[in-house]
Amino acid sequence: MSSRRRAREHVLKALYAFEIGDQATVEVFDRVIEKNGLDANALKFARTLFGRVVDHLDDIDKHIDQLATNWKLERIAIVDKNILRMAIAEVEYMPEVPIRVAVNEAIELAKRYSTLESAAFVNGILDRVLHEHEANE
Repeated sequence: MSSRRRAREHVLKALYAFEIGDQATVEVFDRVIEKNGLDANALKFARTLFGRVVDHLDDIDKHIDQLATNWKLERIAIVDKNILRMAIAEVEYMPEVPIRVAVNEAIELAKRYSTLESAAFVNGILDRVLHEHEANE
């Protein structure tokens, strides 16, 4: 498994902990990511991804809400919502990550940590993100 995939898995866990808990982002990051043996590059990537999601959470959630027609944001499973948040953060705020890589990694996370139906749901939403970006280029 690539170090970035491991980093994404830890970020997913940290976002889950952040959403269901009442701890500050620094505490969550330290507890869930910092002390889990990622190499320096993966840790840097995880810190950046986690920070981008948290810093742009409102905008990312609005984007998900617009894309997930017939779904209210609060009805989307926490794991699926955080996978979408991560992928959109990578696409929108981390231009060094190829869009297709961000989408594929999100789908793989959904397959591993959620259900097959969730993977299809995540794929459908992120396919719309991909088309938006292609239209804007």
